[in-house]
Amino acid sequence: MGWKFMLRPITVRYSVFMLGLAVMAFGIGTMIEANLGVAPWDTLHIGLQKTFGLTIGMWSQIVGLIIILASYVIGRIRPTVGMFLNMFFFGLFIDLFMWLKWIPTGETVIERSVLFAAGLLIYTFGTGMYISPRLGAGPRDSFMLALHERMGWGIGKVRIGIECTVMLLGFLLGGPVSIGTLVTALAIGPLIKQFIPMWEKMMAKPYGKAPKAQLVDKF
Repeated sequence: MGWKFMLRPITVRYSVFMLGLAVMAFGIGTMIEANLGVAPWDTLHIGLQKTFGLTIGMWSQIVGLIIILASYVIGRIRPTVGMFLNMFFFGLFIDLFMWLKWIPTGETVIERSVLFAAGLLIYTFGTGMYISPRLGAGPRDSFMLALHERMGWGIGKVRIGIECTVMLLGFLLGGPVSIGTLVTALAIGPLIKQFIPMWEKMMAKPYGKAPKAQLVDKF
């Protein structure tokens, strides 16, 4: 009975979704420890943490909740269970990994560069995991779609505009902006496009596979 439950499609989908969030959080923590710059949203979260206290994960949750509300107001995108799970557990996992101190630190520029590259790969690998079960986009992706629907702008332009804005806000609040921020902005989309098809194959029917174009074309 237990094995049958574990192998039910919905159980598998939620398990992969949650594991993907944990992998993403570990990747973010690794990039933070590399100290070479982080993704724009994490620049904002770190800037808020430096300015107002709390933890990086808590600010990820707070910002996520604000974005969920904004997405509904702007684009009438109704919150889903997956969206709230993403908001809560992603921030929780970031704080957990930072607290456990499982992530190594680099002393030299080469060591830090290797650490950053590993973190970026881990993060995008986890992104493919969380997206493939199709349990709902995260708050930030939903906000991007809301602006796309409301303003009629292309997804690419909306994404660039949002990330430039949050990066600037994060920088003004003391968040890290460095070469890693630029690398992340340029590399994250192509890397996610590589990992999504791989996870789609693993999550093929009856586990809720979605047509490739519906997922990949958003990035």
